[in-house]
Amino acid sequence: MKIQIINGPNLNLLGVREEDIYGSRDFENYFEALKSRFPQAELHYYQSNVEGELINKIHEVGFSFRGIILNAGAYTHTSVALHDALGAVKTKTVEVHISNIYAREEFRHKSLITSKCIGLISGFGLTGYDMAIQYFIQAEL
Repeated sequence: MKIQIINGPNLNLLGVREEDIYGSRDFENYFEALKSRFPQAELHYYQSNVEGELINKIHEVGFSFRGIILNAGAYTHTSVALHDALGAVKTKTVEVHISNIYAREEFRHKSLITSKCIGLISGFGLTGYDMAIQYFIQAEL
């Protein structure tokens, strides 16, 4: 079962960026731990700060992978194009946010992509990715 994790803008700075919000762990090391924790899943990871590259990745995996886990970062609140890309593919997507977007600035309370996702996990730190992977594994049964 192939699962694609896609992280958007500024998430390449996890571990050094606003540690009080995002924690002190970088995603690459965390991703290695995820692969060990979920050997039954073929996990793939992609990060870009460029909206069009995120859309291209969604198109690339959106018809052949079991699931997409998307943390679109700030594009969550601004990108009609990501909304449309998720709607155009068949692969189901879980939206993940490390911080609780509803406990932050008001402009972060609106997600333009949630309506194209099967679920939203927000505010559990990096553990939100674990939860999304567990969903796809259990949904497979």
